[in-house]
Amino acid sequence: MSSESPKRAIFDHFAAVARTLGSGHRLELIELLAQSERSVEALAELSGLSIANASQHLQQLRRMGLVSARREGKRVLYTLADEDVVALLGALRRIAERNVGTMEKVVASYFRERDGMEPVSGRELLRRMRAGSVMVIDTRPPEEFAAGHLPGAINVPLGELKRRLRALPRDQEIVAYCRGPYCVLSYETVAVLRKRGFKASRLEDGYPEWKAAGLPVERSSASR
Repeated sequence: MSSESPKRAIFDHFAAVARTLGSGHRLELIELLAQSERSVEALAELSGLSIANASQHLQQLRRMGLVSARREGKRVLYTLADEDVVALLGALRRIAERNVGTMEKVVASYFRERDGMEPVSGRELLRRMRAGSVMVIDTRPPEEFAAGHLPGAINVPLGELKRRLRALPRDQEIVAYCRGPYCVLSYETVAVLRKRGFKASRLEDGYPEWKAAGLPVERSSASR
């Protein structure tokens, strides 16, 4: 037996994981599961997939150890296997941003067009939060907010933003965050706030990256 055979076998396993990640639908499911544990039915609705299709993608992710599942009555609930999956997704994003020309065009035409200002890093936001100089807005749906959010953040889903503008401070910086660095909810929130005269910025990443970095999080009922 060749001395390289064990290494080749390991690389073949690496390749199997990479092939499993080779689907935009599966990456979206991973992003959704990075927010909170969810059923197949909820994931299908959020991703626009049929329940059967979502289940097939989740089974492939489970076989590679990227997600885990548990049964609750008749429902099967999925969650990420661990925080390393979030780190893996972040590494893919950074490599693609540097090396894939078509991705650069998408980023420039949509995301940078809506937010030309420098986003706030997690560590810098934590410093401002501790100094009491910023209000933090979580733009995700209430169930994701309740499952975990940044300390002191208030839940203002994008669909509720305009009717809740009067309750937001005009003499304090507002930083909005979402599911991840390319979640459109925080971009659109910041755009609305700036148009209405608020001083607003966006968190560089999202809740999963904040949590994976070991920064403090809270769990509570959604703020209404």
